[in-house]
Formats: sequence, structure tokens, C-alpha cells
Amino acid sequence: MRVFVPCDSAALSVGADEVAAAIARLDSTIEIVRNGSRGALWLETLVEVETPAGRIAYAPVRPEDVQSLFDADFLHGRAHPLLLGKTDEIQWLASQDRVTFARVGIIDPLSLDDYRAHGGLIGLRKALNLSGEGVIDEVTESGLRGRGGAGFPAGIKWRTVAQTYSNQKYICCNADEGDSGTFADRMLIEGDPFTLIEGMTIAGIAVGATAGIVYLRSEYPHAIATLQKAIDIARASDWLGSRVLGTTHSFEIQIRVGAGSYVCGEETAMLESIEGKRGVVRAKPPLPAIEGLFGQPTVINNVLTLSTVPMILAQGAHAYKARGVGRSLGTQVFQLAGNIARGGIVEKAFGITLDELVNTYGAGTLTGRPLRAVQIGGPLGAYFSTAQFETSMDYESLIAAGGMLGHGGVVVFDESVDLAVQAKFAMEFCAIESCGKCTPCRVGSTRGAETIDLIIQGVRVDENKKLLLDLCEVMTDGSLCAMGGLTPMPVKSAMINFPADFTGAAR
Repeated sequence: MRVFVPCDSAALSVGADEVAAAIARLDSTIEIVRNGSRGALWLETLVEVETPAGRIAYAPVRPEDVQSLFDADFLHGRAHPLLLGKTDEIQWLASQDRVTFARVGIIDPLSLDDYRAHGGLIGLRKALNLSGEGVIDEVTESGLRGRGGAGFPAGIKWRTVAQTYSNQKYICCNADEGDSGTFADRMLIEGDPFTLIEGMTIAGIAVGATAGIVYLRSEYPHAIATLQKAIDIARASDWLGSRVLGTTHSFEIQIRVGAGSYVCGEETAMLESIEGKRGVVRAKPPLPAIEGLFGQPTVINNVLTLSTVPMILAQGAHAYKARGVGRSLGTQVFQLAGNIARGGIVEKAFGITLDELVNTYGAGTLTGRPLRAVQIGGPLGAYFSTAQFETSMDYESLIAAGGMLGHGGVVVFDESVDLAVQAKFAMEFCAIESCGKCTPCRVGSTRGAETIDLIIQGVRVDENKKLLLDLCEVMTDGSLCAMGGLTPMPVKSAMINFPADFTGAAR
């Protein structure tokens, strides 16, 4: 008899460990599998029971509910107020198209046997039978683009590194995930870490790199521990090391823990941090693909990008690029957060509308009050009004609408939000997190916050609005990296889409 209780951080925060302990106390013969979260965070702790008919879900389970579950014979899928039926038939989950997150919530994250049984290592074995160029061709053909925010084609980046001569090359995974309202990297590492390891190994084989580094934020202690255990298991199984799965390929992975700097999510600042230096942005060129970590050619991708590669190799580029719209091919892992009734992970093909994400999957606001604004793409992303809810969630459509996809975070606000205050927050956030290397970002953000504060107070409103727009233009054009260059996006989108909040009159 197997019962699944998530070990994901979100589930732990609402008592998953206590639920697992209560089940074990009442029946010590049960095998309790600590899986990752299915991503329906409003249902945590989601407990699943393995039955001949499939896995049966009960949620949300609190420690005090466990006795009543036993009384109702939940081990055989019997009726209970928390019964949701077969997990795979829950509409919120069944209607998704999970590729990157195909195994998350289903397997034991640290069981290599479980990983193999659900398709793991098929992609790596295929890559080992191809040339490096053949692997890169497959990734390029799939249309996979960087999921960290920039959306740059992964295959082109890999090819650049492959064609640059060096005795040492690196694969760097950016797992800093500092955007507000984003948590997909953490959930994947905690729920299916072998997928990331496999994707990094494939990348190493493709470009001739023998060393991989995961730059993982210190605020994710459970993810750090889980990934380190998975790396140790992979190494002990001869997957990592001097002979990858018995071949002549060599590849190793290490974890480097960041100290909490938001700007170290920018690729060159991350490299500086890994090298033991202060995390400040480098001027480009040279590109990291040519002179990256320790001056060597380096592939830098984020967790979702690298973790999608095994599925692409296993199923073929054609299967992946059959999803999506235009140049935005495949699926995106959207993260619903903020004032939302059903927050969590939604993986769908590019082209789903903002309305479907927020109102169908998210079920509107948690407070029940009318929805007013949605911020897409993290703290430097644009604010969208309800009039823009038919916008397609893909790279090009969001850019055309004045926004960006970023890491796929979607943060919801109800009618109580003041967008002038939110715009001020964007400038204040930039002022705090700026590395300080360039003047437009360092000084502009501070002056921007002061100017918005004057607008809120009703001081020379028209004059200060014009000054603010001029300042935004300087920050966009003059900043060294996206930290200062994108800070104007939430400010300008708030001014354009919510002009009533910038009149100096209290809402």
C-alpha cells in the first residue's frame, strides 16, 4: 500500500510533514512516498492513495483530518468530504499539457528507478548515440527558447559554444529565480531533479563541456538539499563522472549557492558571483558563450530550459514544435500567484489567453473582489488591465502589447490595488537591488521613486509625469543590463493602462 504526501516546500509550509507523520503513526505498514507537488497549491496538502483503479486524491488534508480519513477507509478510495476522485481526472490537471513538468508530483524525486520507469534517461541515451552537432540540430529544430526571460533560441546559443575552441567549457544553470510570483524552478528541482541533471548532461555532450554548475538561491534550502542528493545518486550510478553511462563522455555537476542578490539572476553577474567576486554586471561583448565562466565558453540556461531538453530528445523535435504559436513553440510553465483563488503551476502550449489563465485556471481573485490588474513577467514586467485579457500568452504577442513573458510569472491584483504605488515599488525595488555599476539604473531608480511620490502627493502632476517618462527613456536606453533597462516597463504600463491612478487624487 503506497500513499503519496508531497515534500515540496509549499506543501511543507501547510503541514505536509505532520500529515505524513500522522499517517505513519496510524498505520506503520504503509509505504509513504514523498513526491513533489502536483502544482495545485490551493489543494496542498494533497494526499494520494495508490489503488488498482489509479491514484485517488484527497485534499486539502490537514494533520487533524488524518484520523477521519482512516475512519472512512481512504486507503481503498472510499468517500470522504476531502475526496477529489482520480488525480488524473481532476479537470485543473487533466486539461494541462505537461511536458517539462510531466513527472513532477508523480514520481519519488530521489528514486532513479522511478525516474527511469517514467521515461527518464531516454533523451540522454539518444544524445549519446548522436554527434554533438546532431543533438544541437534537434534542439534548434524544436524551437526551444530560453525560459529565463530573454527567449533566446537555445540551439543557437549551444552552437556558438560548440564552435568556440577551448580545452574547458561549462554548462551553467541559472536557478536564481528571484522574480516575485515565480516558483517553477524550485518546484521542478524539488519534484524531479534528475530531469535537470539529464538536461545539463545532454548540453555538455552537445557542446563538449565537462563541467556543470547550478547557481541556486540560498532561499531554497529544500531544493539545494534535494538536488545535491540527486547529484550524488547520479554519480554513484555512473551517470555523472568520467564515463557517462559507460561511454567516453565525461560530465560533472556542482551546486553554487547565491547570497540573495536579485541582480545575480542576470547571467554575467551570476558568473561574477560564481567566480567569487562581487555580483556586478559585465559589459558585453564578449558574450558568455565565447568568454563566460573563468573566461571560457559557457552555455547559460535556466532550469526550465535545460529540463525541457530531455523530453525534446526523447520524443523528437517535431513533437515539441507541434505545440505553440508563431515563433513561440512548445509549452510554457506559467505560475499563478498573488490575489488568486487557485494559485499554482499551469503548463500549456503557448497561445493560451491571459483570461483563460487567470479566470479559468486561477478562478479569479482570492478575495472575491473584482480583478483589476495582472503583472506578467516578474517585478519588472508590465501591468495589464482586464481590457487586455484576450492577449495571447506568447513572446511576440506580449511584446506587441507592451509587456514581456519573463519567467512566466502571473501576479493578480483585485480592485483595491493602486497602480501608482505599484509603479513606485518598481523604482524602489530597482534602487535596492541595483548592482550600482551604471548611473541610469543606480541614480535613475532613486529619482524615479521620488518623482512618483510627488505625483501621488499631487505636486505638479503633469510636469512630474513628463519628467518621469523622460527618466524612463534614459533608464531604458542607458542601463547596462535589464535591471535598469526593464524597470520602466511596469512604470509606463501602469501610467498607460491605469491613468486614473496618476492624477494625484486619492483612490
